[in-house]
Amino acid sequence: MNQTEENAITLFKSGLNCAQAVLTAYSEKLNFDNGLALNISRGFGGGMGRLQKTCGAMTGAFMVLSVYNGQKHPDNSVSKIMTYSMIQDFNSKFIEKHEKTDCRDLLNCDMTTEAGLKFMQDNHLSEKVCEKCILSSVNIINELID
Repeated sequence: MNQTEENAITLFKSGLNCAQAVLTAYSEKLNFDNGLALNISRGFGGGMGRLQKTCGAMTGAFMVLSVYNGQKHPDNSVSKIMTYSMIQDFNSKFIEKHEKTDCRDLLNCDMTTEAGLKFMQDNHLSEKVCEKCILSSVNIINELID
């Protein structure tokens, strides 16, 4: 496991949501404010506010790619085009690995119910699914930006 992967998993295990863990794992490497990153990504965990839509590890990755392209391409038009392209590539690679992109489908449970949360906890889905999605996201980001 590389340093960014380790950081992301450590951050996730410390209580950050998956989007926060992915985004803030890059704050030093991409030189952006960690506190602001935590605040911006806070609502994206659990598939965006625990709505179980797009996986938070993915949305965190999309934010990383946005920061990366914003720094690399000062012109907003170019940065936007490059970011969209990288996000589309990221999405394809994530689907290759996980087949799905929605949190509900990845976890195969409904976190909005007590029964779903219990199922998630009893089956260690944070470790079995979320951590894998975080690691995949970091790997795909690294592949795209290195």
